[in-house]
Amino acid sequence: MPEPVETHDPDGVDYGWVMQTTFVLTIVVGAPIVALVAWLAGVSLPTWAARAEFAIRVGAFVWFLVATGVFLYARREQRE
Repeated sequence: MPEPVETHDPDGVDYGWVMQTTFVLTIVVGAPIVALVAWLAGVSLPTWAARAEFAIRVGAFVWFLVATGVFLYARREQRE
């Protein structure tokens, strides 16, 4: 019989799960938010460089909010 594969039982928050969930949610939720903010603000984005810069600026704020929310959710669920 083969040796069992190592298991991992994290004490506290599973940061791997937090990072993966943050990545997916930021893309799924963040892309429409960036587009909506650009449309509502009436920002002129004539070049790809301007679009990328705008997406990075707004996306960083969205990423921070999503990451904080996911971490707090994971911490709350870990306690229960």
